[in-house]
Amino acid sequence: MSSKTAESMTWHHDQRTDDGLLRHPADSLAWKSFDNKFPSFASYPRSVRFGLASDGFNPYKIMSISYSTWLVVLVPYNLPLWLYMKQSSFILSMIIPGEKGPGNDIDIYLQPLIEELKQLWARVETYDVLRNENFYLRAALLWTINDFSAYANLFGWSTKERYACPCCAAQTCSK
Repeated sequence: MSSKTAESMTWHHDQRTDDGLLRHPADSLAWKSFDNKFPSFASYPRSVRFGLASDGFNPYKIMSISYSTWLVVLVPYNLPLWLYMKQSSFILSMIIPGEKGPGNDIDIYLQPLIEELKQLWARVETYDVLRNENFYLRAALLWTINDFSAYANLFGWSTKERYACPCCAAQTCSK
């Protein structure tokens, strides 16, 4: 609903310099591979690519108190370089408070977000104030940004002992 934001959301397609250098996530192999795999999604410049960031923190800054708050933030990577990592561009999708981190139960908390992302993948009718028209918006989650312990909770990958390294997998030395 913001004309400034609406114009910026197609920057990656309309104004980005494509000179073979990695200057924006749109220049990455992951973005290009995704576009090749889903050409109908890629052909529409208003399709949104998200990153999901999640981590926990102790809001009282006292390690002796067992309380944890987890933030789950979506970052729209369609925006120009100088905007997509600004706090004003972040979408706080949820806050998970509790006596301890959500651990393996994080999937229960993430379920509503996953459902919304599925709806956005299928397409949702929305309004573009810049062009004064309705259009069908699609979105996809391309990346997650988190520390190693959150990696274990978000993806169920063991980060201890055997298979601890997601790159080395079976070749991980557990000693």
